[in-house]
Amino acid sequence: MGVDVRRVLNSFVPRRQAWARLDETVQDTGLADDTTGVLNPDFLALGLGATNMMGMLWSLALGRRVVGVELRGDPSLGVHWNIREDLYHHLGLIDQMMLERYGEAGIPRRGDGSLFILAECFYRPDTPAGAVTADEVVSGFLDALVGEPARIGGRIFHTEFIDDRWKDGKPHRTVTVLTPPEPPRRPDPTRVGRSTLEALEGPSTFQSAASEVMVLMRRYLEGVERMDLARGVTPRVRLFLSHRVVTTGTGSDAGYLKWLRREEGFGDASGGRKSIRIEQVRELDYNGRFHRVRVPGSKVIDIGIPELFMIAQGFNSTDADRLGFRQEDVLVDHHDGRGPVVAQADYLAGLLEVLVDGRLRRRIASDFDKEGNEYWVRQIAVGHEDDAEVGWILVQVPDYKTFDPILSGLVPPGTYRKSKQYRAGVQHLMREFYLDQVSQICEMPVSELERIQMPYGPKLFSLVERAGVDAQVAANGVVAGDTFGNGHFLTSGGAITGMIGHGHRVKLYWEARDAGVPHEQAIRGLADGIKQDTDDWFAVSAQEFSTALPINFGSERIATIEAAGGHRSSARATTIDATRRHRHTLVPLDPSDWRRLLVRSGRMHALALPPIPMTHPVVRGGGGLPDPADAQQDGATAGMGAGMGGCMVQPGGAMGGMDGAMAEVAAQ
Repeated sequence: MGVDVRRVLNSFVPRRQAWARLDETVQDTGLADDTTGVLNPDFLALGLGATNMMGMLWSLALGRRVVGVELRGDPSLGVHWNIREDLYHHLGLIDQMMLERYGEAGIPRRGDGSLFILAECFYRPDTPAGAVTADEVVSGFLDALVGEPARIGGRIFHTEFIDDRWKDGKPHRTVTVLTPPEPPRRPDPTRVGRSTLEALEGPSTFQSAASEVMVLMRRYLEGVERMDLARGVTPRVRLFLSHRVVTTGTGSDAGYLKWLRREEGFGDASGGRKSIRIEQVRELDYNGRFHRVRVPGSKVIDIGIPELFMIAQGFNSTDADRLGFRQEDVLVDHHDGRGPVVAQADYLAGLLEVLVDGRLRRRIASDFDKEGNEYWVRQIAVGHEDDAEVGWILVQVPDYKTFDPILSGLVPPGTYRKSKQYRAGVQHLMREFYLDQVSQICEMPVSELERIQMPYGPKLFSLVERAGVDAQVAANGVVAGDTFGNGHFLTSGGAITGMIGHGHRVKLYWEARDAGVPHEQAIRGLADGIKQDTDDWFAVSAQEFSTALPINFGSERIATIEAAGGHRSSARATTIDATRRHRHTLVPLDPSDWRRLLVRSGRMHALALPPIPMTHPVVRGGGGLPDPADAQQDGATAGMGAGMGGCMVQPGGAMGGMDGAMAEVAAQ
């Protein structure tokens, strides 16, 4: 795509004036001495992730006054999401409702003066994607640079499923290439209102960085707040971005006298409602952990009594805990004779600068312990259209696997577990395992992967499904998002459940109130709806723990994959629990690691991924998996040769859209 330099320079003259005006209005919208429009809001969002910001947008579009409170400033979640088309339709309806209610004069503007239309910033079929950030789109910078608008949502052009599970005691490979979903040409308001289950069972259509989706929503809310404050009218939106509900000190500084002088953030009001007060905090990185203290001299801000407040602050929420909310483990029956057990799986996550591109690639493979028990491990490669810097690759760690450097012989017996030598051994084993698994899904040799730049990871994370019993925690308050419950993350189910499910439930709440439904009945319906959405997430997550087929390919495609591979979708592999707990004692699982990037320098792989061979890795002799038959493996595999190639299924002639048949197979 060529660029006319003179046109670009000329376009910068009026546009840079617009950006200058925008910069002049940028301010800390959470200043403690400005409480205009704060008291007694209609909707209060505690935690400004995707769930609560969608709730704020729906509330705003329905004429409500909203306040948002966030501890960590701008969104920073680095993972990439696989997004169903429902989000596009939801954003489109919000745009339509905002225009109908407030007119163009009440809609925020982008930096170039154009209307801020959420759906168009997320996706337009006639605009390029690539390495695009939300701020570049919102500012209008890319419009001026290349002369055409841009979008943050990338398309999925290739969808593949690699099944490397052994069959009849021998290595076997089936590669299924599916026709990628065609994104809608424009938002369709009639598609809004599908159940969370319907959305989750549909195929992923878009890919985008989680932070960019959230930044897009955040800038819209900030734009509404700025324009209202500038006009001197009661602001429809107020945001406090380095604040939390007032809390007392903990630890050694929380003595008895301080407890007597404590300031309670949640106050008791009539009818079981809660009043809420917040404080401004400063974040400190102290001894490798984040700590937050109130800003010296700052004042407590009284939010008053909101009609509705929603806590969506991630998996661990102290605010929800203070209101008595508790989660319970979710149990899954793997039908292996052990009965229901905790739904749990461990993954290593990493970000490599590899051109995975607009692709969805999933792989499942057999792995064997020394007793010959078979385990199934999964990998997923997530990219972004035309962006070689995005190669999020997650690999599952088999249940029997430990990263103990003593057992591996890297350090002597008795080495202290907190010593540098021991920890270095753990990291070496994790990276060695991770790159080996990445090579299996990307079809790239480990020696080449070693030289690629890695901005993040590999980091070990544990997924343990947990959920609350009741989402309502006060007469005017509920919990939502991951705070209420979390399912399996490989399907991006949390993002969809929060944005499409829980966020939309807030819209239904206000519509019920407008129809005359009493508050008590409406909030009960909201809480029950949040639980139903999360239960739907658990239902589609169950197969990610015990069965083979990825739900975010779409339920209709699963039958195709099942028929191609010859494996029943109800089949299960071995699962255990004890060794997994041992592994957790070796590597602490800290969610804040998402915000700590340690770049391993190297090169960028900007070429397309190699084609997917039709032979199993074991047959190729490229490492692969150990045979459970131990000594019998050599004789078995030696006689296979090229005859154990496997098969490729190509429904609907999908390969016609791929470069040179299998020359550029890859995926998300």
